[in-house]
Amino acid sequence: MIRDLVLSRRHRARPPLLARLFAMAALARQRRKLAELDEAALSDLGISRADALAEARRRPWDAPQHWRG
Repeated sequence: MIRDLVLSRRHRARPPLLARLFAMAALARQRRKLAELDEAALSDLGISRADALAEARRRPWDAPQHWRG
């Protein structure tokens, strides 16, 4: 019974505010990683170092509208 209660808590939907905070944290991590890529990796993605750094400087809440669902 306790096991079922723990599992049900894990699989519950997150409250909207908490889900948004997790999404912003993930976006911030992705942007930091983008700034750390070397020139070859950036070239594979088709973006310049300047573009990568500009994206990395954006705030976590500054996401494209289509990402916000």
